[in-house]
Amino acid sequence: MVFGGNSLRMRNIMKKSIIFFGAFLLLSGWVIRDNVFAYTPVDLYDNVWRLINTKFVDQSNNSQNWAKWRHKYDNQIKTNEDAYVAINTMVASLNDPYTKFLDPKEFAEETSSIKGSLKGIGIQIGVKDGKLMVIAPIEDTPAEKAGLKADDEILEIDGVSTKGITVDKAADKIRGKEGTQVTLLVKRAGMEPKSYTITRAEIEVKSISQKIPTDNIKVPDDLCYIRLSSFISRNATTEFGTILNNNKDKKGFIIDLRSNPGGLLTNAIYISDMFLDGGTIVSTVDRDGYKETQRASAGVYTNKPVVVLINKGSASASEIFSGAMKDNHRAIIIGEQSFGKGLVQEINKLPYESGINITIQKYLTPNGTDINKKGITPDIEVKLTEEDVKNKNDVQLKKAIEVLSKMTSGQEIAAQ
Repeated sequence: MVFGGNSLRMRNIMKKSIIFFGAFLLLSGWVIRDNVFAYTPVDLYDNVWRLINTKFVDQSNNSQNWAKWRHKYDNQIKTNEDAYVAINTMVASLNDPYTKFLDPKEFAEETSSIKGSLKGIGIQIGVKDGKLMVIAPIEDTPAEKAGLKADDEILEIDGVSTKGITVDKAADKIRGKEGTQVTLLVKRAGMEPKSYTITRAEIEVKSISQKIPTDNIKVPDDLCYIRLSSFISRNATTEFGTILNNNKDKKGFIIDLRSNPGGLLTNAIYISDMFLDGGTIVSTVDRDGYKETQRASAGVYTNKPVVVLINKGSASASEIFSGAMKDNHRAIIIGEQSFGKGLVQEINKLPYESGINITIQKYLTPNGTDINKKGITPDIEVKLTEEDVKNKNDVQLKKAIEVLSKMTSGQEIAAQ
């Protein structure tokens, strides 16, 4: 990695993070581990049972006797497909949309997304209060071009209701071969349901851009705008550090995390550390109540003023970064309440090229705030209306420029 004069500092950060997290973390904290000791379909089922029994963040496993599941299907599991059905039934009893079994196809797709490409329409989805929601469309993808937005509720996929659907099943229905189409019935707050027919494509997961989202607004030459659309790419930290190094002469930075659904938790830690001179970045709490805290190293890439933009689509790793910047009084947060995904998943690689994502921890902001299902509250709330979007009037970015300009001139900014 190239970090200019900060290369040694970043190696030290990475060393600490790797010791703590084991491998790498993604979409608010997934660690990949190999578990290659199960060889039969029954063993595969039992392997998943034991992993959840020892790792799932809720020791009560959704207030049930977990032992009842261990041998429930022993005489019924003959093939891998039998095991998959049994595992999915068992996992569903946890009532956690983020703990999910991945068959070989799904696991391969997840691995592909980590590498930076996938086939689909380009949206991050999640289940919130029992509803299938768009967390965020990925920048410059068919979903974004079609007009899907963060916090849209997906009512139907190809004419089939999404009531009671799991995230992985919904994702499987939305994904497909490049060039094929999928039709989503979407409900947006305050509007009638609308049908979107979208053509699938190969999605390149872009991380960082300095392109202003609208031609109607010009960022002053003495300020630097950075759009971070995802924390997924392994190159995000390097790219971000390069931009900071190339803009050392700027008076301040606008970091746009709107509709950023998350990604590698380690990326959120590294990028937070670029701005924080010591102090807590994030803490995680496991099923036993054990709390582990990640702290920033001494020294920073820049001590210039920072404004962070968030909205309803800012989730997981985005919330870790914005929470760290807010609680350490390092940035002013502007926009709307974020999504509220404060859980950490571990990816466990299983035999037969399958895998299981298990929620193993919750995370807390430096002030000890649990933001799950609540989100990060901006210091200055600015809502973007449908009329604003239609007229390409980015009032949130305008506010960010106004506030940052005041900060760079030495004015104090109060929360509103």
